Amino acid sequence: MLDPVLLQTFLIIAEGNSFSEASRRLNLRQSTVSEHVQKLEKCIGHRLFVRDTHSVAMTSEGEALVEFARNILETNARAADYFAGTEQRGRLRFGASEDLVPAWLPEVLEGFVAQHPLVEFEFTVALSAVLMNRLDGGELDIVLCKRWAGDERGDLVWRDRLVWVAAKKDWPRPEGPVPLVLYRPPAITRSAALAALEHAGVPWRIACTSSSLNGLTTAARAGLGLMAHSRRLIPEGLAELEPRQGLPDLGPVEFVLMKARRSPGRAVAALSAAIRARANLETA
Repeated sequence: MLDPVLLQTFLIIAEGNSFSEASRRLNLRQSTVSEHVQKLEKCIGHRLFVRDTHSVAMTSEGEALVEFARNILETNARAADYFAGTEQRGRLRFGASEDLVPAWLPEVLEGFVAQHPLVEFEFTVALSAVLMNRLDGGELDIVLCKRWAGDERGDLVWRDRLVWVAAKKDWPRPEGPVPLVLYRPPAITRSAALAALEHAGVPWRIACTSSSLNGLTTAARAGLGLMAHSRRLIPEGLAELEPRQGLPDLGPVEFVLMKARRSPGRAVAALSAAIRARANLETA
């Protein structure tokens, strides 16, 4: 059995790469923090961190433990709430990528709010890059968003592919530059689309930009151009283009949960679990 107290200490170190930060946040002596890590390493039979006088780095075993530790702490928090029979209170500031709003996310949020009526719930919809910045700035507690290629931040919820979509699957590609319907920067799908076209040597032009998914889908439905979008979340009225269009592959896209750098609260744990459960159903 992995002691949740030791896992909590481990996670705080893992998130900030600092034993002294864990000591400060947990109000423990640094020697106690080191003792927690040693006990956890003895329990799993592997080193979790490599330390020198200037830095702390996780081992591959430590990186593997991060997701297990988060899941265990979230499950513990939900179990404590269930058997205590107490209602959660406080404030939860949640941010989500707009791609998810027309899909299944509203049902998850409706269920969460119904089960936790005393939680003051704040919901922000924005581009993934904007949400990450607000999370880093302490304005949000938890974020569900896409992450940049090569980025390792966050806990993977599901993996999908970016595809080209337009008003119809046999969209007639015009002569000359490909007309694009794009989010305003910074946007992960915008960057992926432009990078793929540039790499393939395909000329392009921006036909329409918008800061909202509703604006983009309206433009695409009107035939102004095509857009890059997650395959599983294609908006109603749009279709994935056929391969014969000759457009470059856009590659994978990853949706992740990112949490503020502090011990996970019970409301955060409950919402994380609800999102994961629904995502597992969608990708099964």
